Amino acid sequence: MAERPKFQEQQYAFAAHIRDPQHVPAPGGIEDRRMAIYRELFFNNLRSLLSNMFPVLSKLHSDEKWRALVRRFMQRHQAQTPYFLQLPAEFLDFLQNEYDPEPDDFPFLVELAHYEYIELALSVSEETNDLEGVDPEGDLLAGVPVKSELAWVFAYQYPVHRISRNFLPDAPAEQPVYLAVYRGTDDKVGFLELNAVTAGLLNAIEENQAGRTGDALLRKLAADINYPDVDAFIEHGLSLIHISEPTRRRDSSRIPSSA
Repeated sequence: MAERPKFQEQQYAFAAHIRDPQHVPAPGGIEDRRMAIYRELFFNNLRSLLSNMFPVLSKLHSDEKWRALVRRFMQRHQAQTPYFLQLPAEFLDFLQNEYDPEPDDFPFLVELAHYEYIELALSVSEETNDLEGVDPEGDLLAGVPVKSELAWVFAYQYPVHRISRNFLPDAPAEQPVYLAVYRGTDDKVGFLELNAVTAGLLNAIEENQAGRTGDALLRKLAADINYPDVDAFIEHGLSLIHISEPTRRRDSSRIPSSA
């Protein structure tokens, strides 16, 4: 393998020191006062960006602990993108795959980071819903419901949407916490807390490759969970679909739901 040009070796040495100044010496020939400016500039910019992108997570930590977490991210993670808006995905990847938890870490650290990442990712998502031919008065049971492209469903062990300085759970919830994180027509991001049945209904709508009607989807879900009163279940399920401001197509062949 050909050796790198000298200027590239200097760049790599410079970057390695910026990432981990305590363990990697600065390249020769550069005044330490100048290196200190770069060290602080890079670190403080990254810390500020991550604090804004993960506001709850950063505020829950002491300044010392948060600085240490950001430093470890700089030391260990090789980012695959130069774009600031993709930095949260890089930080989440670090926490999920490269970070070694410490005894005093919050048990919900990774899940809270994931939730905050999803909020940001959804706010800048370029996905759109095809609303051509939509009929607001269509029939959700006779038509085929379609979940909004801007409504994402997740299951967590911890109630991440409630975590704050005044609420720091130290153990998982007794049941999975289902959340639908969505972006509305006003482009604001919100969430709905779901139960297991509602989450199952939304997943069934999303995976409805066979084109089942809303009525058929609800009847199948009722059968899957052995619900004793199918008609009551369908009535309740219809109200759940309505919660997300549903829209309907005139031909009833497709009923996208705008969260």
